[in-house]
Amino acid sequence: MAGEGNGDGATGSTSGNGSARGGLGTIRNAVRLLDLLAEGPPLHHLTDLAARSGMSVPTVHRLLRSLVQADYAVQDPATSRYGLGPQLTRLSKHYLARSAILAALAPFVVALRNQLAATISVYVLAGREVMCIDQVDGDDRGPFRRSPRALPALDTAAGRVLAAHAAPEVWAEVLSAAAPETVELAQAYRDEWAASNHIHLPAVVADHVDEVAVPLRDAEGTVVAALAADVPTGADEAHVRTAAAALERTAVSCGRSIGNG
Repeated sequence: MAGEGNGDGATGSTSGNGSARGGLGTIRNAVRLLDLLAEGPPLHHLTDLAARSGMSVPTVHRLLRSLVQADYAVQDPATSRYGLGPQLTRLSKHYLARSAILAALAPFVVALRNQLAATISVYVLAGREVMCIDQVDGDDRGPFRRSPRALPALDTAAGRVLAAHAAPEVWAEVLSAAAPETVELAQAYRDEWAASNHIHLPAVVADHVDEVAVPLRDAEGTVVAALAADVPTGADEAHVRTAAAALERTAVSCGRSIGNG
């Protein structure tokens, strides 16, 4: 991939500080394609990816060919469409295995699930989406397990917690992916979300559930994750406060060890 141009036909020239604009442009464009492959259906047409990325079809084809060769993307032999590749799973597993957040929470999430009789989830913010990086299902889930997933940040209580505490540029990116009515709501309530000990959000996404979430702060006081629990639809305020208090106690206890070596 290092030999590709920096976007749409540019060559690998260097800037005054010695950086190879071509190489950096290639990496940026490859990451852009991976982001597009993560959106919508599992497989995508080459021409659709070119249109959505703003790059030419030959440029997108060259980048995808390199990603496929490295197993960061796959090409379906029957349809010639492209999707995400298995190497991304390997990288994500290594990332999670090294996560100080999960290491701090691991001894406590099962006990918290048992205490609240609810599904407990750990979320982090990545760009405009909130990602569930760990989940312990409660008995209320029945025989069907809900797989951890990524969702638009403002569609979840955990995402609202994290977005409200995020840097201005991250907040702006989160808003860029939201519907106009959600943007209006978020702008009106951001300060309140940031000041609150917890956020309770009724289900706003199909097959999602009511959720209460609290911030998880590291030893420096920075919000690095959100700890969330499912609550019954229509739960009264006392039930929500009880769940939030249990989440907060765990978050405070675990957060002290994050960033302390």
